[in-house]
Amino acid sequence: MKKLQFKVSINAPSEKVYDLMLGINSKSTYEHWTAEFNPTSTYEGNWEKGNKVLFIGVDEHGEKGGMVSKIAEIIPNQFVSIQHYGLLTSGKEITEGPDVEKWANGFENYTFDEHNGSTMVIVDLDTTEEFTDYMNEHYPRALDKLKELCES
Repeated sequence: MKKLQFKVSINAPSEKVYDLMLGINSKSTYEHWTAEFNPTSTYEGNWEKGNKVLFIGVDEHGEKGGMVSKIAEIIPNQFVSIQHYGLLTSGKEITEGPDVEKWANGFENYTFDEHNGSTMVIVDLDTTEEFTDYMNEHYPRALDKLKELCES
């Protein structure tokens, strides 16, 4: 696994950034910024510690796929830790095997650091070698979209 970090400074309080980033009050705000990864990006589940969440989208063949994850830690408006432990392939959850082992126990952590009404969002994530370029290309664009959403 490779560790990557992305940051964006957003001129909005952490409570607003947290809400819009995670789609707490409206899942559409999560879907808005994550559309940079997949236009059909969404999630199933909720943001409570220990809960399973599916981060999903539909591929070019109309198949539902994505990550099977759990919320490892959550401190509202401050920190979220997502542990990825499986894959969703053609609508089926797969939690073991060679494809899963590449991602097993990978984390995606969001830190919200507010100072004087402005929030620094820090994303620390584990990814595979094959997805490094993809993440380096798409994550900054997604965070720019989040920034635009939060500052409007």
